[in-house]
Amino acid sequence: MSAVPAPAGVDAPSPEFVSTYAEVTRVRLEDPSRIARLAAARRRRTVDDTDGSMMIIAADHPARGALAVGSRPQAMASRTELLDRLREALAVPGVDGVLGTADILEDLLLMGALEDKIVFASMNRGGLQGSSWEIDDRFTAYDAASIAASRFDGGKMLTRIDLADDRTADILEESARAVTDLARHELIAMVEPFLSSRPGGPGTTIVNDLSPDAVIRSIHIAQGLGATSAYTWLKLPAVQDMERVMDATTMPALILGGDPVDDDPATLRASWKRALDRPNVRGLVVGRTLLYPAGDDVTAAVRASVDMIR
Repeated sequence: MSAVPAPAGVDAPSPEFVSTYAEVTRVRLEDPSRIARLAAARRRRTVDDTDGSMMIIAADHPARGALAVGSRPQAMASRTELLDRLREALAVPGVDGVLGTADILEDLLLMGALEDKIVFASMNRGGLQGSSWEIDDRFTAYDAASIAASRFDGGKMLTRIDLADDRTADILEESARAVTDLARHELIAMVEPFLSSRPGGPGTTIVNDLSPDAVIRSIHIAQGLGATSAYTWLKLPAVQDMERVMDATTMPALILGGDPVDDDPATLRASWKRALDRPNVRGLVVGRTLLYPAGDDVTAAVRASVDMIR
């Protein structure tokens, strides 16, 4: 995967931007305050600047220890390769922005890849994949104040609901507090709810219930979090019976990418298309499926998804 040049529309590279990953490390060592300066000076593109639908590239899986893509268990282990793929995806016309944790967003910021992009910050990554406490999605990343200080557009929170695990009450309280704090800063609160369980018993893998009835129930729980829902959006899976599922809410929703299917990307795209037909579905938030597609052609995979939205 070759490195991607600075984003289109930048007449001359800012002296603050860097072009190599060695320089990213050097800035982090010698001039870390440059990150805040670039965030303050960044050319912003906000949700109001879109046509009402959005294509967002997601890149917050690694912070939860989730490095696998399909049958490749260490696919996302190389940070420089991930950044190459992210920069390639963000350079495709029609891609509106990115979702990530601070480490990834700040690398992209230093390389000029966030210019004219919508940026959502991932907030809770503490429910590490495979851990005994995985359902307890602690807020270990951005908070509302840091998102506002970075001039980003909103915060995303994973909110898994296991009715058999008492720790769910704590994460619901934390998610509600985050929704309220984001609203105070007039920032979008993107809530990603699931009804989840460990069908194999304690210590086994968490499974999200993707039946329409379960997704509907999770929507009703999620949209009631916080002191106001004025800035709440939902991040939802594409499941069967999306007409009935989306009738559960009046809130804007973005469709998540789901688990990559190496040998049948058309199946995923078809499910996204059905979901996009609903009027309150406003776009896609897709990560691994587009960044590590079958055939490894990132640009083609992203372009196909953009075409679906536009």
